[in-house]
Amino acid sequence: SHVAKTGARPAELYPEICRIVDGPVSLEAVGLEADAIVKEARSLAAIADNVVVKIPIMKEGLIAVKRLTAEGIRTNVTTTFSALQALLAAKAGATYVSPFVGRLDYVGHRGMEVAEQIRTIYDNYDFQTQIIIAAVRHPLHVLDAALIGADICTLYFEFLKMLYQHPMTDVSIEAFLKDWEKVPK
Repeated sequence: SHVAKTGARPAELYPEICRIVDGPVSLEAVGLEADAIVKEARSLAAIADNVVVKIPIMKEGLIAVKRLTAEGIRTNVTTTFSALQALLAAKAGATYVSPFVGRLDYVGHRGMEVAEQIRTIYDNYDFQTQIIIAAVRHPLHVLDAALIGADICTLYFEFLKMLYQHPMTDVSIEAFLKDWEKVPK
């Protein structure tokens, strides 16, 4: 979806992103059968050392994750909407799992409750799969993610700005500056 918004060709866009980003870059496989997913994942992983292949949570996706993990290719299991799906992703060897908390909230479920269940399961069994809180819709998702011990949040820049902007901070700075003007120089 994000690539479609750019209008750029993936073959040109992906290497550029991987050069710019200092850290993991998730690139999505679009196949629906394990063999097709594995083939595409190998091509994506060959783009750069920081590529992580996004694979949807489904039977064929889990088969692909298991095979790719054995090959040393990092994976991010996406479209995760339940703790049981996340359990299967970790059992298959996923590097990351991405519960879509905002989308769950949108349909009347508590997305962060699912993320908390995932954290508990992963802690219970010492799974190394990292939790990426995806589909963040407001700053409280970030707070809740930090409180449960999620590893990563993906969010729009406008939400990131909301993390450090606070009306009381502005009022306090303004009051300090007015007081500072009264100090003899």
